[in-house]
Amino acid sequence: MPVNPIPRYLVTEAVTRALAEDQGGRGDVTALACIPAKAESKFYFVSRQDGVFCGLQPGLEAIWQMDPEALVSPQAEDGQSVKKGDVIASVLGNARALLSAERIALNFMGRMSGIASFTRQYVDVVAGTGARIAHTRKTTPGFRAFELQAVQAGGGSLHRYGLDDAILIKDNHVAVCGGVTEAVKAAKDSAGHMTRVAVEVDRIDQLDAAISAGAESVLLDNFSLEDLRAAVAQAKGKVTLEASGGVNLETVRGIAETGVDIISVGALTHSAPNFDIGLDEG
Repeated sequence: MPVNPIPRYLVTEAVTRALAEDQGGRGDVTALACIPAKAESKFYFVSRQDGVFCGLQPGLEAIWQMDPEALVSPQAEDGQSVKKGDVIASVLGNARALLSAERIALNFMGRMSGIASFTRQYVDVVAGTGARIAHTRKTTPGFRAFELQAVQAGGGSLHRYGLDDAILIKDNHVAVCGGVTEAVKAAKDSAGHMTRVAVEVDRIDQLDAAISAGAESVLLDNFSLEDLRAAVAQAKGKVTLEASGGVNLETVRGIAETGVDIISVGALTHSAPNFDIGLDEG
């Protein structure tokens, strides 16, 4: 699956901010003290484990912001499976600059590859069921574009990016509006014809009201497997059904086998472990 690139301005801004945080007011005093100003070196980004790589854009941006003339040769692309010991990219340039960029490049790559690899585990577990694995908005503030690209790199499906993507009526919206029917009808009256309306329900008896009111998608929150199967039978394909809540690698296969269309997993972005990538001089 092709991985959509992140808009360049977002990458530039995020990397600039990260480098400024790391450099402080004095720059990399270690590199300045130890490395001759004109010294050049060749380094290799190397995977320390098996998994799915992601993070090439911000990794290279960190290198080029510190050394615009650095020569980089990528040997892996976002979404590619890598093995322990695989070279992800080689880079030749000013040694001071490359060492100053090292940690920021590795932080982006490690975080994003961790999410991509974790997502791939979920995707593999539900393979053959027809269910898709999707992210949520439980992302690191300011880092959402990178984390969602990593989900896609791992084979996950894109959910809504933010509050302006689609109408998703949650339990508190329902409570304030006075019920599922009232909330969905108000949303349908307000939304343009291109805007999907989804509603979250936490009881099986709310499903008919959601469908009758015109929701295109229904999020089944913390349903038991029995109730998920009943909801699939009741909906009869009239709406997209999404399951959420209580999803982990041990439970996701059973949820997928109920026949739901989508399983949203907050853990993809809030609980993915870091992926170990190193920078080796060669």
